[in-house]
Amino acid sequence: MTEHTTPAGLAPLPNYDDIATGFELPPLDMPPLSRQTLAIYCGASGDHNPVHVDLDFARDAGLGDVIAHGMLVMGYTGRLLTNWVPQQAIVSFDTRFLAMTRIGDAITATGRVTEKFSDGDNRCIRVEVQAADQNGEAKTSGTAVIALA
Repeated sequence: MTEHTTPAGLAPLPNYDDIATGFELPPLDMPPLSRQTLAIYCGASGDHNPVHVDLDFARDAGLGDVIAHGMLVMGYTGRLLTNWVPQQAIVSFDTRFLAMTRIGDAITATGRVTEKFSDGDNRCIRVEVQAADQNGEAKTSGTAVIALA
């Protein structure tokens, strides 16, 4: 596969002609979610909803335990993309939240190229993305459009 160079520290941009529909991005496997991960994400994101960090609040809400932020799981999918292409190549990225993510869930983000197309001067690919737990339960699904050389 031909790759174009990018500044140091950035993922190289794959060549449009070398990417086929059905190509699967290298998966991103994350360690099991911990309470510490959720607390750190609360601080970083500014989302201090107690359902994510307060066990008593979560139990009173009928959840049994705290749940992860949906945007944290979406962030893992975004990281899948930026591990593969530079951030500036991502034209759009959307996610649908499907199921709650709980303490101990180990999330794997995956992506598969579903379409190649031109948008004006840009040659683009559409990537179907998903984040699922260790049991294969989908937590998020969505799409990203990436402009390639």
